[in-house]
Order: sequence, then C-alpha cells, then structure tokens
Amino acid sequence: MATKIRLQRFGKKGKPFFHVVVADSRSPRDGKFIERLGSYNPNTNPATIEINFEKTLDWVNKGAEPTDTCRAILSYKGVLYKKHLEGGVKKGALTAEQADAKFAEWLGAKDGQIEGKKDGLTKSKDEVRKAALAAEAKKNADRAAALAIKNAPVAEEVVEEEVVAEEATEETPVAEETAATEEAPAAEENKEEQA
Repeated sequence: MATKIRLQRFGKKGKPFFHVVVADSRSPRDGKFIERLGSYNPNTNPATIEINFEKTLDWVNKGAEPTDTCRAILSYKGVLYKKHLEGGVKKGALTAEQADAKFAEWLGAKDGQIEGKKDGLTKSKDEVRKAALAAEAKKNADRAAALAIKNAPVAEEVVEEEVVAEEATEETPVAEETAATEEAPAAEENKEEQA
C-alpha cells in the first residue's frame, strides 16, 4: 500500500484549515486516513503549523511520500532535515552528537527568523496605525480650520449688516422726504392727464 502525507481540508469557505494526515494514496482527499500528524492554518500570519515531530519523522522514515505542500511544511518544521542528518549518521559521515548539534543550530536560526518576521509584522502594523492616527489628526485640524474660516466671514458679514442697517435707519427720514417730494409732482401730473 502506497502511503502519502497530505492535507485534509476543513474550515469554511474562504477560511481553510487543514489537518496533516497519513493516508492511502487511493483514498479521497477528505476521506479515510491512517493517522493524524498535526494541523496547518494558513489564515494567520505567519501560518500556524502544529506537527507531532516524532510521529511524522517515523512515517517519513518508513517511506510515506509527502505531497508538495506537505513537503514544504515538513521542511519548514525540520522533519526532512532531521531525516537527512539521520541518513548521514547511518552512513558514518556524522556522529549522532554532531547531527544533534547541527539540528539544534538549525532550529535556533529558524526560530530567530520566525521571531524576526513576527517583530517586523508588529512594527509595520504599529507604523501603519501611527500613520493613520497622524493623518486623521491632520484631517481633523484641516476641518477645524475650514470651519473657523467659514464662520469668521459670517461674523464679519453680520457686523457689516448691522452697520448698514444702522446707517439705513439714519438715512430713512431723509430718503422718505425725498421720496415724498418726488411722488407729489408725479401725482399732480397723473391728475392732469386724467382730466
């Protein structure tokens, strides 16, 4: 029986979640499997991968073939590198202590890369948040300035209208007198035309 290490899809539409399983290569994708090795969640950044290292290494040593995506996952977690080092120990190129030291060094470097990525993501999120707050503060300041400018001319116009209204009330008696003198001859002309 040919066994494969592959992904079994779970989750909802647009939000996939996968189980890493060992299954017969002839069984359907989400069907019967031999053993569950872990899980893979690509929705997080960086992706969340949980694998039982010893079981997975045992299956890889037995000859289970990983699919392309599972090969990338196993490489990311160091299962394939550990198998490579164990092959070197069997051939006599390395001692077990040297292989363990190399693997520990590789794990330390990998953890450093992952932490660096997480730190970079949090820093970029903080920078984006600060830039958004600064842009919003600038926008609010611009709005306040625009309202101040908009309200200032209205106040000046009100003052000007009051001054014009005061001047108009002072000029009204004079204007009424001139209007009355102008209307009187016009009224007399109308009477003469009607007669």
